[in-house]
Amino acid sequence: MAYNLKEVVANRPNRFTSGHRMCAGCGAPPVARMIMRALKPEDHAVVSGATGCMEVSTFIYPYTAWTDSFIHSAFENAASTLSGVEAAYKAMKRQGKLSDTHTKFIAFGGDGGTYDIGIQALSGAMERGHDMVYVCYDNGAYMNTGIQRSSATPKFADTTTSPAGKVVPGKMQPRKDLAKIMVAHHLPYVAQTIGVNNFKDLYEKSEKAIYTEGPTFLNVLAPCPRGWGYPTDMLMPINKLAVDTCYWPLYEVIDGKYKINYKPAKKLPIEEFLRPQKRFKHMFLPGNEWMIEEFQKEVDERWNELLMLEKCTNNVDFAE
Repeated sequence: MAYNLKEVVANRPNRFTSGHRMCAGCGAPPVARMIMRALKPEDHAVVSGATGCMEVSTFIYPYTAWTDSFIHSAFENAASTLSGVEAAYKAMKRQGKLSDTHTKFIAFGGDGGTYDIGIQALSGAMERGHDMVYVCYDNGAYMNTGIQRSSATPKFADTTTSPAGKVVPGKMQPRKDLAKIMVAHHLPYVAQTIGVNNFKDLYEKSEKAIYTEGPTFLNVLAPCPRGWGYPTDMLMPINKLAVDTCYWPLYEVIDGKYKINYKPAKKLPIEEFLRPQKRFKHMFLPGNEWMIEEFQKEVDERWNELLMLEKCTNNVDFAE
């Protein structure tokens, strides 16, 4: 179903409720709320939450912000926990022990619990072909435990374990491209989207992921005001800048075919995205212009690669 504001907000139940303890200006709560609203009203979900900001702030026993079934998993095993539940559900249905035919399985993990600690369980669940969705809410560091760098942290970012100084100017490694790693698992559906600023894109991709048979994956940008160092009221502008600079392209891969969902009419320079964030403030000091140039080069190379993948996988004539 195409995104309709009245239908989604007014007529769909709010399965991720208010009263959670996430920070003001955090990008993760809107991600969870919209993804859960993509479920059909008659359907039930089992959610597996990896340890992280979202889990510790939304499921503090005996209180929960989730109206569907929720399982607190460790950092490393949200995907394997959910795959076991999905396998048990199918077995019980075969044995006639369950009449319910409307349960969906959704895992949520931050980038630390997905890109790094949980990638083994994630890869295994995807390879085995479980009928489930894995959602990574990507805030680019281990925000829950003190803003340590992860493999999702962009190059030159200042974190507590990659501090920017005179000798080492922040994290020195480029950000891992997890969406393409998931594409390499030959999944029926993989998408990269954004939590705030384009709810239509997030909702429609969530619905596709939930109702595509087999394992699917969503990588969703979820900015963190504490770790990124932006004012809490800048959540929407930060998301928009991430997309308009092509730092975070919006695209989906359906049965191996790439489709870019948004191409900026005027691609903004990367410093527009970097400047509002304190984690990049050292890049604007005199003599550090090379960092911005190198960051821009990486963004341009990845964007051009994505454009090429869209052409190649859809058999587009290169002369066009």
